[in-house]
Amino acid sequence: MKNCISILLLLLPMLILGQIAPGVYTASENLENGKRNYQLLITDTYMVHTVYNSNPAKFISTMGGYYTVEQDSLKVTLEFNSDFEQNGEREFRAIIGFQSGQLVFNENASLPYTRQPEVAQPLDGLWLFATRGPDTGQERRGDSAPRKTLKFLSDGHFQWIAYNVETMDFRGTGGGRYAADEGTYTEVIEFFSRDDSRVGAELSFEFERKGADWHHRGKNSKGEPMYEIWSLR
Repeated sequence: MKNCISILLLLLPMLILGQIAPGVYTASENLENGKRNYQLLITDTYMVHTVYNSNPAKFISTMGGYYTVEQDSLKVTLEFNSDFEQNGEREFRAIIGFQSGQLVFNENASLPYTRQPEVAQPLDGLWLFATRGPDTGQERRGDSAPRKTLKFLSDGHFQWIAYNVETMDFRGTGGGRYAADEGTYTEVIEFFSRDDSRVGAELSFEFERKGADWHHRGKNSKGEPMYEIWSLR
């Protein structure tokens, strides 16, 4: 009974809120060759979970969508699933809890997720690609469109995902660390589903917040000039 009470006390903060505290959670395990990394980006309603290897770099999988927590059960209605062609899953469920302050899934205490330090920056949030710049009244791709490119920025971590919510067609993803300060936005790529050789690259851009829009200028990963406008979701 004493052990049961201790477990309940560890779970209590999450159960009262009905959610996992927003932020970035990471876990890792050593492989025979390199390391496998697990990353959870989460708000109070939306989450993205990604698995990738480092040394050598290799993208493994990603999935994400809107979620709910009921008691110790996490349910995610998936908007994208990089393994959809293999498993056909549009929903993800897991048992969640906390052990020694770390998040665990399905009672897998050997793979605890640690919440990363909060690093608030002016671009933190969920963004959807809207249009190419400059903003001269051209048609925008809204949230109602099935084809989306989502960018999730939180506590110094970023990830973009291109997908179709109706067909579950997964088009690609990439992510890593970022910083946004005084009009300069910098990314360091830690995983990239389309080209593992791009891992480690550092890209810098100009950015400007205009209300609910993020204007993003610079050169893409191929060195080509780009001007994108993203809108807060």
